[in-house]
Amino acid sequence: MTIKSVRGTHDLLPESVQLWQRIEASARRLFELYGYAEVRTPIFEQTELFARTIGSDSDIVQKEMYTFSDSKGKSISLRPEGTAPVMRANLEHGLYHDGGIHKLYYIGPMFRHERPQKGRYRQFHQVGAEVLGSDHPALEAEVIDMLDRFLEELGATGLRLLVNSVGCPTCRPGYVKLLREELSKRQDDLCPQCQRRSETNPLRVLDCKVPACQPVIDELPSILEHLCENCRQHFESFRAYLGHHKIHYEVVPRLVRGLDYYVGTTFEMVSSKLGPTQNAVVGGGRYDGLSQLLGGPPVQGFGFALGIERLVVLLEETQDSQLPRPDIFLAYLDEQALEESLQLAQELRRQEIFAYIDFQGRSLKAQMRLANRLNSRFTCIIGEEERKSGEFPLKRMEDGHQVTLKRKAIASYVRGNHGPTR
Repeated sequence: MTIKSVRGTHDLLPESVQLWQRIEASARRLFELYGYAEVRTPIFEQTELFARTIGSDSDIVQKEMYTFSDSKGKSISLRPEGTAPVMRANLEHGLYHDGGIHKLYYIGPMFRHERPQKGRYRQFHQVGAEVLGSDHPALEAEVIDMLDRFLEELGATGLRLLVNSVGCPTCRPGYVKLLREELSKRQDDLCPQCQRRSETNPLRVLDCKVPACQPVIDELPSILEHLCENCRQHFESFRAYLGHHKIHYEVVPRLVRGLDYYVGTTFEMVSSKLGPTQNAVVGGGRYDGLSQLLGGPPVQGFGFALGIERLVVLLEETQDSQLPRPDIFLAYLDEQALEESLQLAQELRRQEIFAYIDFQGRSLKAQMRLANRLNSRFTCIIGEEERKSGEFPLKRMEDGHQVTLKRKAIASYVRGNHGPTR
């Protein structure tokens, strides 16, 4: 019996990787246009990092993290999310000593042991961005504007932006106390998980997706009615700046993030194409207290994480996955012509031209069929006459137009006619 991939993981085959590369390249180009620099953190950290920041009673820490002991008995976990490692790196390397604003982004795998479903895996990948050093609501709106532009350029349509404020240490404790009191009256109507959450972390009840809990959640008090003046003004300013960017949004008072470190502004972008419940493509918010949870000084922060697998689900419906398209297919008639093709291909590749050669000894007719199947832009048939004359026939496949060129002119001609693919 052959060995298969572990449940909850998946292989990215060549015909799919091109879309992933385009997503990653678009993120790097656009984020850097907004002033972000890439940061790369290890895929495993001390377990305490996530227990402190995400919440020791959270589902992620209790049930979903891949945790193990190293050779010295220290508890290590594969990272389930990217924000806490970025903040840990910020504190460990003293980036905050420089003052000012630090804009960072990351692209990489995360790990959570949860039930695999559409666009959701146990090894999954995220594009994330974090802004450290400012709590200005205009900066929050700029992050949303960057995300909106990123998704629009990729062709992801039909997404809804949901926003809310989850308060701060000044106003949230009073709301949590009220929430706990209201939930205690409806214990019998809650699922077992929400019955536990109503005592340990009542805010998480608002994020429950169990249908039977929804009538109870709909009747709970709104946090927006219990914000302190600072949180209320901040949220109003954030919404005003979204208006300046002409970004449409919906205020959803029940929206909370699944991580304990969020305060103030929170948001999600969701798509109905992913289903009625687990439909978020990207989510984020403010986390001004995260640094202190790690023993550091106060550091203001705002950011997001976008699931690449979920984004791919949306994009695959409108874009064809395909292998890279050759700029030129070099067909050869004999062994000497193959040697000539190899030399020509080497010269073209050094000039960023994608040259393709078939090494299976096919007939000329079969080689040309392969060139068509690969959708090559040009073909060039090389035989004894071409080797002796140093002139090569180039055929443009889209219309059959043919020219004969010296070998030194081939690269510039191919580049000038539709250009190289990379």
